[in-house]
Amino acid sequence: MIWNIVSDSSSDLGAAVFEDADIHFESVPLRIQVGDREFLDNETLVVPEMLAAMDGEKSAASTACPSPAAFARAFEHGDCTVCFTISGKLSGTYNAAVLGREMVLEEHPEKKIFVMDSKSTAGALVLLVRKARELMKADIAGDFEGICDKLREYQPSLRTVFTLENFDNLIKNGRMRPLVGTLLHTLGIHVIADGTPQGTIRVADKARGEAKTYKSITKLMGESKDCTGAEVVISHCENAAGAQKLKEQIMKDLQVKSVDILPCRGLTSFYAMERGLIVGF
Repeated sequence: MIWNIVSDSSSDLGAAVFEDADIHFESVPLRIQVGDREFLDNETLVVPEMLAAMDGEKSAASTACPSPAAFARAFEHGDCTVCFTISGKLSGTYNAAVLGREMVLEEHPEKKIFVMDSKSTAGALVLLVRKARELMKADIAGDFEGICDKLREYQPSLRTVFTLENFDNLIKNGRMRPLVGTLLHTLGIHVIADGTPQGTIRVADKARGEAKTYKSITKLMGESKDCTGAEVVISHCENAAGAQKLKEQIMKDLQVKSVDILPCRGLTSFYAMERGLIVGF
């Protein structure tokens, strides 16, 4: 039996996440539209080029979810598939994946496909993919429903926190007044936000300067759940140095198990913008 793990590209994971004869992984790319240019969020995307295009475009950029057919092609690779998508409150990707599942089951009713709305993005999807692989590797009875039940139990325990330094995308999309964005940038103020259990985003705090921002993030993390033994994934948009400093602050303030750092791909760069950091835990 071939196990299959699928995520959309907001997980920031590449095709070579793990080499395993019994488990296949695939990332289905979203698309980012910047003026008359379209960027496919696959592993060949050059993020700085996309960000430069966004910076030079006066109109708002937008995103488009993968087609149901794209998910259907990914689902066909395995006998049993689990799929994780970005929050349904942020994108139509979950609905596209569900339609892709129906397309495959019409032709191959023997296949088993589970689609989960992660209620989040970035690191939270990484942790779901890792949990799925762990459960699949431990399975000896082909208990697909049991694995799905454990993933349903695990997903609500995950949290997401992120911080922004660049507000151009918010301004162009009408979600922030230009004067406010300019003031925040001039004063060196970072917006700190987190994901809600429903999969929406709320502004939780503001901090001035890097050091205060990272301390505010770890405080918010500790308040949101018991982080003892937690795995943490930091996704950074062209800000490896900042991600490393945040990692050090997390390990100093919280009794976590591990902190991994990944570069943002296209979709998460669209949301985080240059120097943004997204923490899944």
